[in-house]
Amino acid sequence: MPERTIELLKKGIEANHADKYRRGNIIVLPSHGKVIITGDIHGHRLNFERIVAFADLSHNQNTHVILHEIIHGGPEDEQGGCLSYKLLFDAVLYKIQYPDRVHIIMGNHDTAFINNSDVMKNGKEMNVAMRSALDRQYAHASEQVKLTIKQFLFSQPLAIKCPNRIFISHSLPADHFEDKFDARIFQRQLRINDIVRPGSAYLLTWGRSHSQHLLDKMAKKLDTDIFVLGHQRQETGCCKAGNNLIILACDHNHGCILPVDLSKSYNADELMSLVIPLAAISA
Repeated sequence: MPERTIELLKKGIEANHADKYRRGNIIVLPSHGKVIITGDIHGHRLNFERIVAFADLSHNQNTHVILHEIIHGGPEDEQGGCLSYKLLFDAVLYKIQYPDRVHIIMGNHDTAFINNSDVMKNGKEMNVAMRSALDRQYAHASEQVKLTIKQFLFSQPLAIKCPNRIFISHSLPADHFEDKFDARIFQRQLRINDIVRPGSAYLLTWGRSHSQHLLDKMAKKLDTDIFVLGHQRQETGCCKAGNNLIILACDHNHGCILPVDLSKSYNADELMSLVIPLAAISA
């Protein structure tokens, strides 16, 4: 079992790097077809299955799916260990099956797992919870499995850029860190210090509560119009959090997704009208 898991993750790493739409650390989507944008999943298997069912990639050859923040949350083992890595493995398999149409981008919980730094969720330190569950399942092979998970997470791109000027990432730098963020991170090789504070990948995935001033500056810096992010909890599954910002969540029963025609231009209000509750989709 450990060997199969490690081989799966290694194939996922290869698929991340070989994605034909990848340019450095950013995915540049084509100007046709559809993209299904999601929010944080955090181990919510039913919502992941609903996303897969809605996308139906085997019958929709020009559809792309964006996933992020898969780990930390959801089912636990008898000792309270986090089992979200099992959903991560299913997402990796999904990426392998559709290597140029499933794109998994880096989130802050990914950087925390790579760094083995504390990250709290619902009063629990999630890295301890997930690592302990991995130790129980994989025993003597757990360190190699954890290392390969780290390598997969590190191989993920940082963001998605759409031809209709929509930019998708886990988050954006916080206002007080905007001047420390180096947008060249998208073009050069990622280094481990990039995902440690105050590295630019860290700042990109951890920022919250963005002002309109920051959003406008980042839109100019990244040559885009509208941001679609996750990271910030949304009780209703989505919100318009600025003139050009939509935030999505997929980690609870009110989660939502946003399907977008890549050939059309939108403003934020038009995008909000396209949001679909995941509860309306049969898995």
